[in-house]
Amino acid sequence: MGKKKTTFNISKIDNFSEWYSEILNKAEITDLRYGVKGFVVIRPWGARIIDKMYRIYESALRATGHDPAVFPAVIPEGNFKRESSHVEGFAPDVFWLESVKGDDKLALRPTSETAFYDMYNIWIRSYRDLPMKIYQRANVFRNETKATRPLIRSREFHWIEAHDAFATKKDAEEQVQDDIRMTEEVMHKIFGVPFLPMKRPQWDKFPGAEYTVGADSIMPDGKIIQQPSTHLISQSFVKAFDVKFVDEKEKEKTPWLTCYGPCMSRILASILSVHGDDNGLILPYTISPIQVIVVPFSPRDDSGEPNGKGVGDAVDKIRADLMAEYIDVKVDDSDKRPGEKFFFWEMKGVPFRIEIGEKELESGEVIVFIRDTKEKISVSIKDLPETIKNLGAEYDERLIARADEFFGDKVVDCKDKDTIKKALDSGKIARFSFCSAEKEGAECAEYVEKELSARVMGTRADLNEKASGKCPICGKKASVVVYAGKSY
Repeated sequence: MGKKKTTFNISKIDNFSEWYSEILNKAEITDLRYGVKGFVVIRPWGARIIDKMYRIYESALRATGHDPAVFPAVIPEGNFKRESSHVEGFAPDVFWLESVKGDDKLALRPTSETAFYDMYNIWIRSYRDLPMKIYQRANVFRNETKATRPLIRSREFHWIEAHDAFATKKDAEEQVQDDIRMTEEVMHKIFGVPFLPMKRPQWDKFPGAEYTVGADSIMPDGKIIQQPSTHLISQSFVKAFDVKFVDEKEKEKTPWLTCYGPCMSRILASILSVHGDDNGLILPYTISPIQVIVVPFSPRDDSGEPNGKGVGDAVDKIRADLMAEYIDVKVDDSDKRPGEKFFFWEMKGVPFRIEIGEKELESGEVIVFIRDTKEKISVSIKDLPETIKNLGAEYDERLIARADEFFGDKVVDCKDKDTIKKALDSGKIARFSFCSAEKEGAECAEYVEKELSARVMGTRADLNEKASGKCPICGKKASVVVYAGKSY
């Protein structure tokens, strides 16, 4: 298929990789010129989007009883060594601060279970201390050796991690389900990124977890990207940090812990990729740094200087009225040509553009350009704040519906190796009956990884799907239905 001619000049469908790299640069989301592999500078436009994402996610966490904390970025080596599977799972990815003098070598945190649990040993004493639900906004560091890609696969992640402690396993497992619901309510229903909640097979769970549920989304190139994951932590991990509490009957018990990690930088990669088009970004209204850009047209006098005080006064009032309704608005009164302004803000993904000049001032109506549909409508100046809010809600609903439609046909039922391969090679997710999601299925998963360049994502955490027939890899009786996809 030939490359389509577009305003942005790169087709997302035909060449997603180039489109993604170019839009990060042109829209000023990131800058790769920092000079350290796997580390990128997030520029103001990207940082402002992420800041809104953080605020929304933190609001959701606080509404469910979580409190914020700030932990150090370094973790003593001794903390990692307390739980064997955790240190084994993360040791290859740890950045060690070799030059720091002290009793214990320090690591830049790859994740913070060992930091939180060290303090939970001190803070948790009685059943009255439970549940304890604490999160932090943080960056974590992993010495990723594979090819890195901005926001998608990096050595530094900007995320939230919540670490929760409960008196019973039942309460902890309810929190895992709450975490899945939060991913649905925030990432899907606000950010517009659909996903499959997948219970990871035992060979692919979080190091130190009893089980893991990951939210798998899909990118325009057909590759899977893992978004927030939630884990039921094994009691052996908790016991390694000697976290205990005394129950109502004065008996000493070990609490059950969970952890949840929505990564803002990685979710941003999905937001940009799923919603964007060949003209650049399309940002959800709710998280766009600028929700409305106002472009005034003023007549000029004989010397070429602007001579439109009436337009200027009207623009000032429009800006004030929108700000009074907590709408993020900016006026572009630069000396660029109108076409340049239109292209720039369209490429940046601003949802609405208001055009106003003498003609609009006389009629009492302005032109509103809608980024996702490229439609222009006339709106009464006095009704602008209420109209923009209503249009914004409709805008986000359309983005979610469009993303769901894109995601809807990505899962293909497969019966044998050939149909699995065909589905994977066409950028789809293969669903098929499989021998086992326990350790005995690891050999078949290895075949999928080595021969099909994909991975077994796991089983649905939200459905009880019944397997039938035999595993297409080993021929043994199937016991579970799994999903497989190619990933970064």
